[in-house]
Amino acid sequence: MSALSTAFVRLHARLAPVAFVPEVRLHQADEPIGLWELTEGEFRSDQPPPFWAFAWAGGQGLARYVTDHPQLSAGRRVLDLASGSGLVAIAAARAGAAAVRAVEVDPLAVAAITLNAEANGVRVDAELADILDGEAGDAEVIFAGDVFYSAAMTNRVLRFLLRAARGGAQVLVGDPGRAFLPRDRFDELASYDVPVSEALESVRVKRTTVWQLRAGRPEATG
Repeated sequence: MSALSTAFVRLHARLAPVAFVPEVRLHQADEPIGLWELTEGEFRSDQPPPFWAFAWAGGQGLARYVTDHPQLSAGRRVLDLASGSGLVAIAAARAGAAAVRAVEVDPLAVAAITLNAEANGVRVDAELADILDGEAGDAEVIFAGDVFYSAAMTNRVLRFLLRAARGGAQVLVGDPGRAFLPRDRFDELASYDVPVSEALESVRVKRTTVWQLRAGRPEATG
């Protein structure tokens, strides 16, 4: 975690409770457009959008479920994939996970995850890496919030999650009805009405579902 990334997160995001999971506090941006411009300007156009600066609906719903069902994480090794702000990772750590690994491809997200974990008094191992073409390591449970937002991302994520599930990991995702969610691969566990930023989602509330992956089908995703 670089000092520059840490300073950027502190400067442009404010520590506040998450709307649907107020047990957790995150560094969150008040307004998305200006931050988008900043990350594309000073931090160059090859930077990912600042997903880390907002509590997205899929992550909020999944973190709510993880918080309300601590047995999912307690004593288990957790991987939070495409962790963003670290919201779900922090919820798992608060629920008593033996270890929590939060993986991101954005250096700013890694800085935000580390700062957010510290603010909540938990340990999360934030890792800068793209692991989608590899394996889940020793993870016993994998969480992924709001990852089915494009066809390309869905294809890579689903293959990774299926490999992990066939290896014995329990896989849960949170999704607010994104267009590329492969519903036929999942069983529904819970649904919530999650408050969201109207500037990001064009609505104030998103119906968000927590799903568990079924691992019994071939890996090909079409």
